[in-house]
Amino acid sequence: METTIVIILVVLLFAGFFIFKILIPKQTSTTKPAMQKSVYAYTKRPQIMTNHELGFYKMLAEVAGDRYYLFPQVHLSALLDHKVKGQNWDPAFKHINGKSVDYVLCDKTTLSPVYAIELDDTSHDSSIRQTRDTEVERMFQVAGLPLIRFRDYRNLTLEDIAQRFYEAHQTIS
Repeated sequence: METTIVIILVVLLFAGFFIFKILIPKQTSTTKPAMQKSVYAYTKRPQIMTNHELGFYKMLAEVAGDRYYLFPQVHLSALLDHKVKGQNWDPAFKHINGKSVDYVLCDKTTLSPVYAIELDDTSHDSSIRQTRDTEVERMFQVAGLPLIRFRDYRNLTLEDIAQRFYEAHQTIS
């Protein structure tokens, strides 16, 4: 009789334990309490571009005139569609995710990107960056979107910059 009572108690304990686990789920690392504070702090940047990039932005804005909108710091995923038939979309997206170009000129009527622009500084001299730049150029060429690189914009006139856009347009057309 005592053995039966012990077995019943053990079964009741296990049943109670499983009911407790089902009714009150344990909080996992992926679920956060509603009011948990972030461990990160941020401050507002004084500007979204360096002074060098801002100077070139102003020149590009003059060249763009009333024909194009000029956007700085545009991610490749906003410009290039990774969902191409015949390729694995997830790795294709990961390949462009986190990469950006310095500027994009978009048609004012359609907002379609017309030119992507990179302002190369000395950081583009490293072999790692040159490998990245070559791959980005390849992606833009395959997509049919001109990518124009400028190095020392201070030695260029507005006409020089406009001429580079004209030449890039001729190679795509």
